[in-house]
Amino acid sequence: MTILRSEIVEQHIDRATGRSGRFVKEVVLVRGEVPLSMVRKRSASGRSDRATVLLVHGYGQNRYAWHLPSRSFVNHLAHAGFDVFNLDLRGQGRSRHFGAPRPSVLAEYIEEDLPRAFEEVRRLAGRDDMFLVGHSLGGLVSYAAAPFASQFLRGLVTIGSPFHFTQGSTILRFFAQIVATLDRAGIQIGNTSLPLRMLGRSMSALRGYLESPLYPFKLRGWHAGAIEPDVLAEHLKYAFDIASIPVMLTMFRWSSGAFGGSAASKADGLSYAERFERCTMPLLVIAGTGDDLAPPDSVEPAYLVSRSPDKSYRELPLGHIDLLVGRDAPKTTWRMVERWIGERAARTRAAELPAERRSLTGLSGQEDMP
Repeated sequence: MTILRSEIVEQHIDRATGRSGRFVKEVVLVRGEVPLSMVRKRSASGRSDRATVLLVHGYGQNRYAWHLPSRSFVNHLAHAGFDVFNLDLRGQGRSRHFGAPRPSVLAEYIEEDLPRAFEEVRRLAGRDDMFLVGHSLGGLVSYAAAPFASQFLRGLVTIGSPFHFTQGSTILRFFAQIVATLDRAGIQIGNTSLPLRMLGRSMSALRGYLESPLYPFKLRGWHAGAIEPDVLAEHLKYAFDIASIPVMLTMFRWSSGAFGGSAASKADGLSYAERFERCTMPLLVIAGTGDDLAPPDSVEPAYLVSRSPDKSYRELPLGHIDLLVGRDAPKTTWRMVERWIGERAARTRAAELPAERRSLTGLSGQEDMP
């Protein structure tokens, strides 16, 4: 049995504006050697036919990055008529509770977790019109995995995903140099982890100092003043999870060269970077000008190297966390992603209709986002 629990829930979309809705919520277990968990969310009104959307969280996070009690991007998309699947990668959130160990290498996310999630989403939804949305590391693994699924993926959206990790950040480049020094010295670090949830509690308590001029480091997960204290506290409490040290080291190693490193596939000899560059599926890349962890200089290269004929790059005045759940996220990031996916989902439906029906329904000739 794949669906462990199904219920109708009344939940907030954005408590600040009083928006809420009724949703069909299903807890999904993707069985296999490594169990994975997803939460499927649809509008209880029965309107969930625009497209399917798979959400992939970032490093050391879990599904709550997209869904807080007070502000939920998941609920926004479900209310807008999408069939939304919110994934916990191995070792994170409910996947860990089901017995999934933390990853030993980053490639396990790319080559095992996402392909299995793709298969399960297609099976449950019964359709091939999936859009993939990744935040931070979730966007990086999506860049690498999406080209293998181009036959059914209709578009890729990344939010605050540093294609050239550490670019634009002096502090992160310093850490990358430390990792390179350790590698040259032959110092091995085992499959250890960091309890980010404990760090999140500390950051919540020290918020005032972290946002003050006295804080000396430009390395913060949010842009000062862009997210309400109670919403940030929720994110630090629920979304911060366990962080894999090997995964973090791999990200720093990638920063010294091409995205994904230099390893080539035995099937076609292409690296992750080469395969992504050649992928022509629609692409939307969103960066935050207040993002210390993924500055625009590190995010924009994905847009620049992509050969997709339908690609867009946008910058918003937000930080890493507030791109998803900040005060302005519902009217900026959320609306931008919803509109972008909605337009391309409509084009897909139009392309599948006979020419006579396309002209009658008005689905031909959709306008691109401004």
